[in-house]
Amino acid sequence: MKLGLQIPDFTWPGGPATLGRDLADVARAADDAGFGYLAVMDHFFQIRAVGPSEHDMLEAYTTLGYLAAHTERVKLLTVITGVLYRQPGVLAKAVTTLDVLSGGRAMLGIGAGWNEEESRGLGFPFPPTAERFQMLEETLQYVLRMWSDDDGPFSSPHIEAERLLNVPQALTKPHPPIMIGGSGERKTLRFVARYGDACNIFDGPDLEHKLDVLRGHCETEGRDYADITKTVYHPLDVGAHGDKADELKGELRRLHELGVDAVIGSIPGLPDPGLIETFADDVIPFAEAL
Repeated sequence: MKLGLQIPDFTWPGGPATLGRDLADVARAADDAGFGYLAVMDHFFQIRAVGPSEHDMLEAYTTLGYLAAHTERVKLLTVITGVLYRQPGVLAKAVTTLDVLSGGRAMLGIGAGWNEEESRGLGFPFPPTAERFQMLEETLQYVLRMWSDDDGPFSSPHIEAERLLNVPQALTKPHPPIMIGGSGERKTLRFVARYGDACNIFDGPDLEHKLDVLRGHCETEGRDYADITKTVYHPLDVGAHGDKADELKGELRRLHELGVDAVIGSIPGLPDPGLIETFADDVIPFAEAL
């Protein structure tokens, strides 16, 4: 099992003046510790589950480019980009650029999006749910074409593109892995089976059922369920002095037994690098041995 660090909060003690330095220190520590993934949210306002809207929030792809420059091994992604935030050509180009400049370490994390507050606040269109899912499927089709040898036109209800030219192409072959976030049984998990390389589902009481639904969609789509990387979002809380490490390891073992391949979550207390050292010495070796 692999672990991924998601950084959802940038309201740190030093404020914006030291944020770049603190973020670089956290990224290097996570990379050195052996985390498999390093992720940020793709939001423009802070979300309610983390803090007030007015808390510090960095633009995701600019931040991932910065993280790429301070790491060497870890995979870089958003958990998760809302499809309505960027035109698909801009999104594909951003992830391609990240992949090239990071030496082949980019992933595309994408979902239908949900945060109406920030969309209305900044003037992004926020279509109804059904339309956002239609946009999500069209965007998945678009980026896969843009990462192929076919640079011809693309037409769909929301997109009219004359030439999907993408030079340079991504280093990762056949393309940067696509993680689709969410647990909707009719559409999201079906899209995972049809287009995705990974899913990201919250660690809830229905997790085992959601994985069974994904397995069924894979059978319908003619996809090998084992080819999908099953990732789960769960807080990586080891306590201020590592006193909760055994509790976290017990949860990792349970998730592994359900067939989860990777756990991605935030570490309370960042940017304290000592918290990441606990993972390097104890939790990550445990997870990798599962």
